[in-house]
Amino acid sequence: MAISRSQLLKELEPGLNALFGLEYDRYDDEQAEIFDEESSDRAFEEEVMLSGFGQAPVKGEGAAVTYDTANEAFTARYTMETIALAFAITEEAVEDNLYDRLSTRYTRALARSMANTKQVKGANVLNNAFDSNFVMGDGVELCSTAHPTVGGGNFANEPATPADLNETSLEQGLIDISAFIDERGLKIALRGMKLIIPPQLQFVAERLLASNLRPGTADNDINATKSMGMLPDGYVVNHFLNDADAWFLKTDCPNGFKHFVRTPIRTTMEGDFETGNVRYKARERYTFGVSDPRCVYGSPGA
Repeated sequence: MAISRSQLLKELEPGLNALFGLEYDRYDDEQAEIFDEESSDRAFEEEVMLSGFGQAPVKGEGAAVTYDTANEAFTARYTMETIALAFAITEEAVEDNLYDRLSTRYTRALARSMANTKQVKGANVLNNAFDSNFVMGDGVELCSTAHPTVGGGNFANEPATPADLNETSLEQGLIDISAFIDERGLKIALRGMKLIIPPQLQFVAERLLASNLRPGTADNDINATKSMGMLPDGYVVNHFLNDADAWFLKTDCPNGFKHFVRTPIRTTMEGDFETGNVRYKARERYTFGVSDPRCVYGSPGA
C-alpha cells in the first residue's frame, strides 16, 4: 500500500515548523565488534571442522611406529537470508508536499530499518547461545558444558553453575578458556580477548576492567585482570542482547563468529505507469553464525 496524502496531512499544512520521528541517532554497527565479515557467492557456505592427531605415544625400541588418522569432526552451514523492505508514495503526495522531498526522508527511515534488522540478527547468535533449540554443527548449543569431540571427550565453554558477571566469574572464565582442548583432546592456547555485555552490565564491566585495585573490596590488592593484560580488547556493549545478566568472552579462536555477505545492500526505485506511485526498495543477503564454538565462553547469569 502506498503512502498517500491522507497519511501526511500535517506535512501538507503551511506553517509547519518541524518534522520529527525519523531523525533519531542509531547505535553503531555493533555486530562488527563480534563477527568477522567474509563475502560469499553461494546460496550457502559450509566450513568443516577437522581433527588432527592425538598425543604421540612412546615408540619401543625396534617396534613399529604408531599410525593415527585424521577425520572431519562436523560441518557448520551458513544459509543466506534475503532481507528486504519497501515503501511507495502516491504521485499526488509527492506533488503536494511543501517541504522536504518525501523520498529522501523515508529512504533514511528505510536504511535505519535495514540496519536495525542486521543488528538484531547478529545479536541473536548470542541471544540463542544457551538455547538447545539452536544447535551448532556438533549437535549442541553454542555455549554448553558438553561440546563433544572426535577424541571422545567433552569441553565446556559455559560454567557448570551459571554465574553473574563479577571478579570471580570473570577470572574463572579466563581460566576455563586457557584449558580448552581440540578435537583430539590436546590443549590449545586460546585466550579471552573481549568481554561482550548488554547495557545493564556496562558499569560492572567498567569497574572490573578499568580499576587499578580489586573492585568492591577493601583490600589493597591489584586488579589482576588489568595488571596481567587480560582481555586486551576491553569490553563492548551490545544493545541488542536480550538477557540483562548474560555475558560473553570472545576468544582469539581463528574461525569463530562469521558474517557472510552474499549481496551487499542495494536500493532501487521505480515509478508505476498506471498509478503514478513511486516505489522504493532496499534489499541485501547475508547470514550470521559460528564455525568453532571455542570462539566464545558465555554465562547466562545466575
